[in-house]
Amino acid sequence: MDESRQRQPADRGSGSADLQIIQCYSHGRVVQMPSLRGRSQDLRDRLLKHIASRAFEPGRAYNEQEVNAALMPVFDDYVALRRYLVESRHLIRDQAGREYRLPVPA
Repeated sequence: MDESRQRQPADRGSGSADLQIIQCYSHGRVVQMPSLRGRSQDLRDRLLKHIASRAFEPGRAYNEQEVNAALMPVFDDYVALRRYLVESRHLIRDQAGREYRLPVPA
């Protein structure tokens, strides 16, 4: 077996090289949402940023149904995940609540 393959852990379908993010996944789905307390807060923020960058395209507007459809395969409680993404500002919702977008990079 290729030696470099032996040293790299499987990404569990996360698409990430970050070991802490990988540990939140199983078979491409988030199975563990880090808490908002203590050290887990940084991991939660990184995980949400990772999910947003994989599920949505920069510059594209999404309606709520499209956001739900993108998040359903990622986490059982996709409605809560949508809320987490909006609250963390990794997904921006317009004031009317009709349109979602990734934030514009600073």
